[in-house]
Amino acid sequence: MAKARKGKSEEQKGDNSEAVVRHQKLCLSIDMDKRRIYGYTELDVVVPENGILGLHADNLVIDSVTVDGEPTEFEVFPHYLALENGDRWCSVSSATSAADAAGSVYLSHLDRELLSNLLIMCKKPAEHDIERQEMHLENGVNSSAENNQVFLSIALVLLAISLIHKCCEWLCWMQNVKKVRIDYWVEKAETGIHFDGDVLHTDSQIRRARCWFPCMDDNLQCCCYDLEFTVASNLVAVSTGSLLYQIWTKDVPARKTFVYRLSTPVNARWISLAVAPFEILPDSNITHLSHICLPADLTKLRHTVGFFHSAFSYYEDYLSASFPFGSYTQVFIPPEIAISSASIGASLSIFSSQFLFDGKVINKTIDTRIKLVYALARQWFGVYITPEAPNDDWLLDGLAGFLTDMFIKRFLGNNEARYRRYKANIAVCRADDSGATALSAVAASKNLYGTQCIGLFGKIRSWKSVAILQMLEKQMGPESFRKILQQIVSRAQDVNRLLRTLSTKEFRHLANKVGNLERPFLKEFFPRWVGSCGCPVLKMGFSYNKRKNMVELAILRECTARFDSSDTMSNGKPDSEKQEGDGWPGMMSIRVHELDGMYDHPILPMTGEPWQLLEFQCHSRLAAKRFQKTKKSSKPDGSDDNGDAVANVDMRATSDSPLLWLRADPELEYLAEIHLNQPVQMWINQLEKDRDVVAQVQAIATLGALPHLSFSVVNALNNFLGDSKAFWRNRIEAAFALAGTASEETDWAGLTHLVAFYKTRRFDANIGLPKPNDFRDFQEYFVLEVMQ
Repeated sequence: MAKARKGKSEEQKGDNSEAVVRHQKLCLSIDMDKRRIYGYTELDVVVPENGILGLHADNLVIDSVTVDGEPTEFEVFPHYLALENGDRWCSVSSATSAADAAGSVYLSHLDRELLSNLLIMCKKPAEHDIERQEMHLENGVNSSAENNQVFLSIALVLLAISLIHKCCEWLCWMQNVKKVRIDYWVEKAETGIHFDGDVLHTDSQIRRARCWFPCMDDNLQCCCYDLEFTVASNLVAVSTGSLLYQIWTKDVPARKTFVYRLSTPVNARWISLAVAPFEILPDSNITHLSHICLPADLTKLRHTVGFFHSAFSYYEDYLSASFPFGSYTQVFIPPEIAISSASIGASLSIFSSQFLFDGKVINKTIDTRIKLVYALARQWFGVYITPEAPNDDWLLDGLAGFLTDMFIKRFLGNNEARYRRYKANIAVCRADDSGATALSAVAASKNLYGTQCIGLFGKIRSWKSVAILQMLEKQMGPESFRKILQQIVSRAQDVNRLLRTLSTKEFRHLANKVGNLERPFLKEFFPRWVGSCGCPVLKMGFSYNKRKNMVELAILRECTARFDSSDTMSNGKPDSEKQEGDGWPGMMSIRVHELDGMYDHPILPMTGEPWQLLEFQCHSRLAAKRFQKTKKSSKPDGSDDNGDAVANVDMRATSDSPLLWLRADPELEYLAEIHLNQPVQMWINQLEKDRDVVAQVQAIATLGALPHLSFSVVNALNNFLGDSKAFWRNRIEAAFALAGTASEETDWAGLTHLVAFYKTRRFDANIGLPKPNDFRDFQEYFVLEVMQ
């Protein structure tokens, strides 16, 4: 048994840059009672020229290593060294220096974690052996020439066969392919693999595959896998790949071995395993879909995943390609033992069972479905197709999120999709203020060691990635963008393609070639949105020029990114001003709702000077509208678009101008924070008359945040809350805004309206108690739920 050794400089550790794992076999026996894993792994590896193979192995006890069946020398160097005595901290004299020292130690540990710590000495083929074989072939040819013609023919045939055989051997030797077998066991299952009672599962956190099997834990290393797991007879082992068969062992008592094969090369981090007394629910619509949980959750599982085949088929149809792996399995484990709510592996996703729900619970429906379909989208973009470099990870994450948004739009409605996208954009704009959110910055990807993809910043980066891709889709059109995704998947499925990677540069080329976006636009777009941080902040105000019948719009453009006060000056201006002056590519639209209709003005350039003053012509004329009577049945077919209501609003709200309300970037073509200053009545008009959910939630937020409230604002919010045709999420927003208006200034009218609304829908006056919940109208249920 090899003991972990300390010391050894970085120069002594072998260079592993040329090592390539062609195939890996993993055979493990799992003892749930002793919380122990033991077995072996075999790797077909192209060994570097120096003959030293470097692998990753943490918290593993290595018993023996063989190369081509022969025992060999190996050494294990722990990544994490126990701190010795406290002398090394004697120089720490303040909280600041303590933080610096702790940060330095943490970064040094992360640097060590990237290095190979299991070094195996592989024997190199001797060069004189190859020369001797070549001389043998040459001598054989010369000696055969002295024999008769018949013997010469026979010898030439035999020689050709031998030459082909020797050439194959020579190629293998030139590549230095070795079969390395490592026998090991897990001494302490601290991370990467987790035991809890009769349940075992792995997690796919960064650099954690090495904690349960020796591997080349590198995102650029992909190979196929053969997997065998032996467990107790009452347990089921679920793993990556397709289940080939399961056999009984000759142990006493007998145990079962589950044999899996993954024929699609993937990174080691995507190998997953879950063991428990599972119940298996095959999908009734798609044969290669399986859903697995513990017996107690089977009823909930059947109800929860009933929709999943629709999402699976939709993705295949949208991408015009079959699922990249032979099968797909979803496993649900108890939430108290789950490390995260979702752990994604190749063809296998492990979820917390808190997502499961039965037919009587509807609160979890939307969030659960989105979580499940996002994990499915990651199978395409992230697991099957991988980033070419760490700074390309944003693209795969964004494509998976974009595919998830397409599902939301298709199956949950356009209102749900737009509402979620708007809320995500707000969150991004508020947090996108530092280098941690610069998506493709090489320095950030390197300095943060992959941690930029987890936690809060990971969520912000994901939302920002999706928003950027949706901006590109708006520019090129949905069909062109879909063709790009289809071409990416089609190229990945090409058997002649060695690597299934995608880079930002390649995607940019496709945006130009397939999406027909101009090179100058792309040249500005990617560095500004992907290569740097910060979102535009637009502060707008307007006035109406009655004499010219024009709107004068003033805009101040800023940026959410923070700039250090110590930034150097260039040309007399600080870098912050230069950044604002550079701006963002493209034009933003201003939508104007007038008396005569709605008009879009794509007039606001997002580059140039931070201060801008724009003018655009109004189509409606106030004087003509004042004295014009409202004609009923004005349409050719005799119908009328609520003419009386519009006329009343017009006469009440627009005595000084023909403008009803204004909106900036109504189609969410920009990831921007917009502050538009317009009269309160125009915000009320927007809330009451605009059918777009984004317009409604903007109006609600503005009206609810007014420093001085009027009864007209309270009444507008109350009327919207009572409108059963309005989007239910916006009605909830209106309820919270209405609660915020309750004050002496409005004679507590907001609270009175909320109580009256609740009583009319939930209170039974005959018994003096609330009525039972009515789940037939889930939208109304959600609105009433926030008031309980």
